[in-house]
Amino acid sequence: MPNHKSAEKRERQNKIRNAVNTSNRTRLRSQIRSLRSVIAAGNASEAQTVLSQTVSVIDKAVQKGVLHRNTAARHKARLTVRVNAIAAK
Repeated sequence: MPNHKSAEKRERQNKIRNAVNTSNRTRLRSQIRSLRSVIAAGNASEAQTVLSQTVSVIDKAVQKGVLHRNTAARHKARLTVRVNAIAAK
């Protein structure tokens, strides 16, 4: 329980920030999960379109502070390699 006016405001801000971060993190994880399911299905053309959407979501997550840029680069590289592998088949 906050005892000062500034602590009350900080608590309100933290709740809002937490909700925004949770929403962005959920959007990111859902998009990556959908791409992985398309890759598992083996549909190369659909995987390519979902990959571009996923890369966009990952980049937005970096801008919003959900992911570190190096982590985002690692995710994008690994997902791209997997999409390229099914496209080569």
